[in-house]
Amino acid sequence: MDLILIAVISLGAIGLVAAVILYAASKKFAVYEDPRIAQVSEVLPQANCGGCGYPGCSGFAAACVKAGSLEGKLCPVGGQPTMEKVAAILGLEAAASEPKVAVVRCNGTCANRPKLTQYDGVRSCVVANSTYGGETGCTFGCLGCGDCVSACTFGAIKMNPETGLPEVDESKCTACGACAKACPRAIIEIRPKGKNNRRVYVQCVNKDKGAVARKACAAACIGCGKCVKVCPFEAITLENNLAYIDPAKCKSCRKCEMECPQNAIIAVNFPPRKAKPAEETAPKAEPVAPKAEPVTEQPKAETPAQEAPKAEA
Repeated sequence: MDLILIAVISLGAIGLVAAVILYAASKKFAVYEDPRIAQVSEVLPQANCGGCGYPGCSGFAAACVKAGSLEGKLCPVGGQPTMEKVAAILGLEAAASEPKVAVVRCNGTCANRPKLTQYDGVRSCVVANSTYGGETGCTFGCLGCGDCVSACTFGAIKMNPETGLPEVDESKCTACGACAKACPRAIIEIRPKGKNNRRVYVQCVNKDKGAVARKACAAACIGCGKCVKVCPFEAITLENNLAYIDPAKCKSCRKCEMECPQNAIIAVNFPPRKAKPAEETAPKAEPVAPKAEPVTEQPKAETPAQEAPKAEA
C-alpha cells in the first residue's frame, strides 16, 4: 500500500514539475500573432491558389497586416469587393485594381499548324516540351495536352477539340495565374480585361524569323514591323522577331489589327466593323468627255457686189 502511495505521489510530482516547465517554456517562446490576421483570413475566399503571390490565404492575410498598406496587393479570386472588406478590417484604403483575365497567345489551330508527327504516350505538356517537342513544326506554340486545364481549380479553361487549343471562360476566370504557371511554353498571359472587356493582343509567341515561323504556322507573327509603324501610341514593340502590345499603352484603336498581314493580332469583344458604303467600295467611273455636236455649215447669202455682171442684149 505504501509503495502504491509513493508511486502516485512521485508521478504527481513529476507531472507538476513538467507542467511548470511547459508553462514557462510557452511564455518564454510564445509567438505573438496579430488577431487581425485571423479576421482578414476569414473574409478571404480560401482558394489557396497562390495568385496573390503568397503561400495561401493565411500568408496573404499576414502580409496585408504586417505591411500596413494594401498597395500592390490583390486577391484575384475575391477581387475588389474582398479587398474592400480587408481594408475595413485594417482601417486602410483599398486601391482600385484593374480586373485581369488569362489570354491564350497562340492561334496555332489544327488548320493553321498541321501535325507532323503523332505521339502515343503520357499526355503532358511538360513531358512533351522536354522530350519530343510536340507534334507540330512550331517549337513555341501550344502543345495541346491540357496541363492548364488540370491546373485551373475554377473550371475556367477547357480544350477545344476542333482547334486543339485551350479556351478561357471570362466569366469564371479569376486571373489567379495557375494556368500560366502550368504552361511550359508561357503562351498563357494574365492581361488586364480592358475597358468594356475589350483588349487587343498579339496571338503568337513564335520568335523564329518570318519565313521559318510562317512555314510552321500560317497565322504566326513574321516580325514585319508594320504594326509598330502604324501604332500612334507607341504601344507595340518588336523584339526577337515577335511583336508585343503593351496593355498599359494600348488605346484599342485597332489600326495594328488591320495592318497585320498574318492576322496575328486579335481584338476581343469589339463590335463588328461597319461595312463601307457601296459608293466607297465601288470603283469610281472615269469622267467621259462630252461628245462634240456636228457643225452644219449654213449656205452663205450672195451679196449684190458678188453677183456676176449680166451681159447686155
